[in-house]
Amino acid sequence: MIRPHDLVTFPLPQIRRALPSDLAAIVAIENDSFIDPWEVSVFFEALTYYPTTYFVAVCDGQVAGFVVGAIEDNGENIYGHICNLGVSPMYRKRGIGKLLVRRVEHQFALELATAVQLEVRISNTAAQRFYTRLGYRHVFGIDQYYANGEDAFVMMKWFRF
Repeated sequence: MIRPHDLVTFPLPQIRRALPSDLAAIVAIENDSFIDPWEVSVFFEALTYYPTTYFVAVCDGQVAGFVVGAIEDNGENIYGHICNLGVSPMYRKRGIGKLLVRRVEHQFALELATAVQLEVRISNTAAQRFYTRLGYRHVFGIDQYYANGEDAFVMMKWFRF
């Protein structure tokens, strides 16, 4: 039997827009999380082009996670695009990734997006389960999407207004 005082609780992180001063921490999380990490210049460029859809989670005064989003307008529809999401290994399994995704989804909706899309490695079944629990669905695959030749799934979530 689990008693309330047996449960470990963590304070909720502060979710805020990313700042240039966050880039070193973001890159460190990226390098700890991915086999083909983005370069710092890509993170800086994303911050320049998409400042309203780029967020960090701050725990204990340090960046614990990030999400890089973009708005894409194809002339017919406006979509949100989750370009990158990472949580520091020491802060995983605390709901930070979910909070970051929910925050960027909210911003996408404010910017009139009707759906969100993302790409995920076919081998990354944990990430696929994570996004499925958040309402995303597999739409199609992309052959050799990643630098090492691995295929990707495109997953999408449609907003209901």
